Amino acid sequence: MAATGSEKQGGEDVKSFYVSTPIYYVNDAPHLGHAYTTVAGDVLTRWHRQRGEKVWYLTGTDEHGQKIMRTAEANNVTPQAWCDKLVEESWKPLWEHLGIGNDDFIRTTEKRHTDRVQEFVQDLYDKDEIYKGGYEGPYCVGCEEYKLPGDLIEAEDGTKLCPIHKKPVEILKEENYFFKLSQYGPKLLAFYAANPGFIQPESARNEVVNFVKQGLQDLSISRSTFDWGVPVPWDDKHVIYVWVDALLNYATAVGYGANQEKFDATFPANVHLVGKDILRFHAVIWPAMLMAQGLPLPGKVVANGWLMVGGEKMSKSNLTGIKPQDLTSHFGVDAYRWYFLRAIAFGSDGSFSWEDFTARYTSELANDYGNLASRLAAMVGKYYGGALPEATAAGEPEQAVRDGLTKAVAEADRKIGEELDFQGGILSIFDFVKQVNGYITEQEPWKVAKDESPEGRARLATILYTAAEALRGVAVLLNPVMPDTSQKLWESLGAEQSLGALSDQRLLEAADWGRLSPGATVTKGAVLFPRLEEKP
Repeated sequence: MAATGSEKQGGEDVKSFYVSTPIYYVNDAPHLGHAYTTVAGDVLTRWHRQRGEKVWYLTGTDEHGQKIMRTAEANNVTPQAWCDKLVEESWKPLWEHLGIGNDDFIRTTEKRHTDRVQEFVQDLYDKDEIYKGGYEGPYCVGCEEYKLPGDLIEAEDGTKLCPIHKKPVEILKEENYFFKLSQYGPKLLAFYAANPGFIQPESARNEVVNFVKQGLQDLSISRSTFDWGVPVPWDDKHVIYVWVDALLNYATAVGYGANQEKFDATFPANVHLVGKDILRFHAVIWPAMLMAQGLPLPGKVVANGWLMVGGEKMSKSNLTGIKPQDLTSHFGVDAYRWYFLRAIAFGSDGSFSWEDFTARYTSELANDYGNLASRLAAMVGKYYGGALPEATAAGEPEQAVRDGLTKAVAEADRKIGEELDFQGGILSIFDFVKQVNGYITEQEPWKVAKDESPEGRARLATILYTAAEALRGVAVLLNPVMPDTSQKLWESLGAEQSLGALSDQRLLEAADWGRLSPGATVTKGAVLFPRLEEKP
């Protein structure tokens, strides 16, 4: 990928399709919830790459703040040593394991970030957007956020708890610097009204709009009771509030203040993917900061729901954090990438269970999809010595398959590429897989093979070529979701010989019929989705 994140088309720079995940706290190793958002971003960016677009995908880690400092102290190491260990031994290896194709990995302790954060905040201070004041209120270290009294829940003994972490809040009183967030309420509401798709899903948008309508308080943007953070440039007794530090990663990682060409070609993000518990930071504080600095606002802030186990949000603090490797070792990486986006409507909460994963894997991946690919390769091998036959007797059944592929391409592209409806897009593709299975069942090529007449041979060849062409389209459509198995299918169909690399295939051309060359070598490779052994 070009260093600037852009490419020339017709002599003009084209902005990259820029997607970000939240940057994740490194107080512990990643669990399924972190991987859920990151895989979604990877599928989205791979989808746009498959369209032929220039893409920039950013993820990273949030390494400052009181929570990280306390975690490091509990483990008898410095905060920096703790962060280095977790990032290099847990976070980066997991993204590599899951096939995440991020273009950059930003760490908030990196100088390329911290220098720019200080410059950004200094600019706001010089513009009189920041003033000094005092504050006292309930603070959740887990969220790194002052809570409004109305947000808290009450334990049986009357203790006030954070509604997310279910842990007691701390009452903090300190002298801080404040960003004049309150004056941006009307500007934000006007922006939301002019850009109704800015916050998604609609339930999240309604929540944010109602929150802003109630009136915003100025935001404390510094802390003075600990020192693990980016120093406030004009007052080294304070460190910059971790959320101000963290949100700026979306700008610093793409060249803010350092590489104007790259920044102009990439920023702002087309899509910020966030968990719903951090929506207000991204949909209220972040755009207000950008407005104050005169920078463009992102295209969409999309809040995914929570993964639930036993009715509780999946997290380490709730003791429900499951390692992704626990699942990939049993189901495989591609099935893992597919399952959560297939089983849960993005934007809604969803429950995970081994039983549901096993049932869907067996029914949809192994039986419907994997078995179709295996049967086709076996029949081409048996009846044509592995050479793909030419279709010369196509009729209405074949036209129906062609129309089905056209529909699947259009629906999947709209749902995944534009609406971020991963579940709906994947279902469109698998509805087509079911259609092709039905076509094979109805046409009964194993019976047609018994007819040795020219008409019978032509009919058999047409059925098998039609199934192969259908699977070619499926391989392209599923490549962003399941790249390893899609590549195996691509090679099995002999497509690499005549069409080139799977990554070079364009999504919207996947429905162009007749791309596979007759005579291509079809091979029966390893089973795409092996039968599951009993869960350990």
